[in-house]
Amino acid sequence: MKYFRIYTGSDGLSHFEDVDDGTAATGVPNPAGVIPAEGVEFRHAPVGRVMDYHPAPRRQFVITLSGNAEIEASDGEIRRVGPGSIMLADDTTGKGHITRVVGNAERIYLFVTLPN
Repeated sequence: MKYFRIYTGSDGLSHFEDVDDGTAATGVPNPAGVIPAEGVEFRHAPVGRVMDYHPAPRRQFVITLSGNAEIEASDGEIRRVGPGSIMLADDTTGKGHITRVVGNAERIYLFVTLPN
């Protein structure tokens, strides 16, 4: 499975990294690819919504279902997410990141919360 991770570095800032954990199966169940989760939470945000610097409240996958956003790591790098984008929010300490909803449609997304 390919996704990207935002995490806190030793400098206290958030950084991105691309991940390919090699567990994606081609339609066949793969028990080795199961990631334990605690819950799912659906969210929506209007165009123009900006969440200033914040760390992730917990480790969670953030999956964009529709709409677009920019995620700005506190090191200054910006990544754009859209439908199908998967991000592991793992920057639970430090300065955190900024999230901006961009484009012309609200963003609908979900959190898949992970155990500590």
